[in-house]
Amino acid sequence: MQKKLLDWFDRNKRTLPWRTTRTPYRTWISEIMLQQTRVETVIPYFLRWMELFPDVATLAASDEQSVLKCWEGLGYYHRARALHQTAIIINQTMGCVFPSDPKVMQKLPGIGRYTAGAIASIAFGIRAAALDGNIRRVYSRTADISLPLRSSECEKILWQIADELLDPDRPGDYNEALMDLGNAICTSLNPHCESCPIKPFCH
Repeated sequence: MQKKLLDWFDRNKRTLPWRTTRTPYRTWISEIMLQQTRVETVIPYFLRWMELFPDVATLAASDEQSVLKCWEGLGYYHRARALHQTAIIINQTMGCVFPSDPKVMQKLPGIGRYTAGAIASIAFGIRAAALDGNIRRVYSRTADISLPLRSSECEKILWQIADELLDPDRPGDYNEALMDLGNAICTSLNPHCESCPIKPFCH
């Protein structure tokens, strides 16, 4: 399953601005922006953000109003405030170096288990599982889980599956492949099962 999914990803992965140049900072900003927001909406915001705040030091030195102004229209403004607060913490206590340890990341404002796993795997190549809405849907279908997706019991099962199935050699690509699969093929309505690279493994 891992090989088939990664082969599909290598042929079909989306061209996205945060993927063209990989840095922990760019990955972090994109993951926070993508929470509860569509990719198409995020792209122009991400590009503008990088022009104004290209790195942790610049973001940390900026005032909150400038940050919120740049964020205007994305909603959930606590996300922007958390980005600013985290940049200040990294600047003041970590020598402006983004931490690679997911457990350390989760102690920072606005970074939960999913975001820490995504950043660690994508930006650092660390074997860390991620579980966003797309990945939840893919795994709940492949494993034929009928529990409510956000229930604690379902979450426990899905995280276990995510940990067990994570590709050890390409964890970041594997997590992004699941995200792209959920976005393009294993959609919430009318999924394109006939085109799914992991159809033989789906229950």
